[in-house]
Amino acid sequence: MNTEQLILSVGTILLSARALGWIFQRIGQPRVVGEMTAGIILGPSLLGRFFPGAFGYIFPSSSLPVLTALSQLGLLLFMFVVGLEVDLKRVLKQRTAVVLISNVSIVLPLALGVGLATALYPQFAGSQVPFFSFALFMGTAMAITAFPVLARILKERNLLGTDLGTTAISCAAIDDVSAWLLLAVLTAKVHSAESWHRLAVTLLLLIAFVTVMLFPVRRFAASIEPLYRKHGAGVELISLLILIMLVASFTSERLGVHSLFGAFIAGLVMPKSEPMIAEIVERIESLSLALLLPLFFAVTGLRTRIDLLTDLSLWGYTAAIIATAVLGKLAGAALTAKGTGMTWTDSLTLGVLMNTRGLVELVVLNAGLDLGVLSPALFTMMVLMALVTTFMTTPILIAMKNPATPAVKTWSL
Repeated sequence: MNTEQLILSVGTILLSARALGWIFQRIGQPRVVGEMTAGIILGPSLLGRFFPGAFGYIFPSSSLPVLTALSQLGLLLFMFVVGLEVDLKRVLKQRTAVVLISNVSIVLPLALGVGLATALYPQFAGSQVPFFSFALFMGTAMAITAFPVLARILKERNLLGTDLGTTAISCAAIDDVSAWLLLAVLTAKVHSAESWHRLAVTLLLLIAFVTVMLFPVRRFAASIEPLYRKHGAGVELISLLILIMLVASFTSERLGVHSLFGAFIAGLVMPKSEPMIAEIVERIESLSLALLLPLFFAVTGLRTRIDLLTDLSLWGYTAAIIATAVLGKLAGAALTAKGTGMTWTDSLTLGVLMNTRGLVELVVLNAGLDLGVLSPALFTMMVLMALVTTFMTTPILIAMKNPATPAVKTWSL
């Protein structure tokens, strides 16, 4: 792929992402929904089907490896930012109600996902994928909550300090930590194939990696805060943080666990000084949101094949996946919240917020496709589920006339 072709591909992606993101913001939706939609429009489902000549010219087969490599860097930065925004001490000190709500909002979708897997396997699983791996992935995918989107909704509405906001952000943080641990185990299982001995070794190494990150590395990372107070979030500090992230990502990948898990853990162990985190996140996102993540949406769109859903039964499966995802998250969080003493309005609002999947879901789905757990058809169904569950949040909150309803110009992830 030559430089001219790369410029054309990237320029088309950025223009489409910005245009669709702006349009969706005007109708009160997160910009990420517009960017996700732009990726699908640029893929074989629409542009490739109706304008094959233009599609082949803008995205030749040689472009996919380059775009994929660039998007992977964007994903590493994204997961690092997600980890930065999760306060581990706050998560570990949550009251009983938060722990109960978060656990049910993980366990119920996980169980429903495993149950759904029995109907989808083996027709929609990747070739030669064991049922256990497939079922674990489906359960994990159903248990995802888009922590970055949720954080920005609550921040924009000044709800982070309220009981509802604290509960929501804490539940989402616990959900994401749990989901990435599950994905790490799944990745280790897939890479270990049929060897339980190799799986056991990988899991032990994973435990050792997490232990090292949580203690010696976390203690070393504490020295970053004094550096920030002295020099600010300059190039040197950002470079140091990215280097730590890359080492952690490389290590987790070498262990047979996805590199994204290493990036997430690297962010998780960083000191949580609010001014420092806010500035670091802003600097990293200025590159990843503007350039690298739109490339990820485009790569996801290039992999999404709506044209494969040619039969009504396939759309029936898609509807079942969406219904299962909504039921598991919304009902699991809302009913448990009501059982802990919250009002119905706050309980339902919490359920709706927890049902938002956003970009985090796409990251998990692409990991599943890369691991060979999902077939292209099921990947497409799951991408549609991510779009629908993200899109439905704002209209439902508006219909409920809840104060947590996001403003038109709000979050970006």
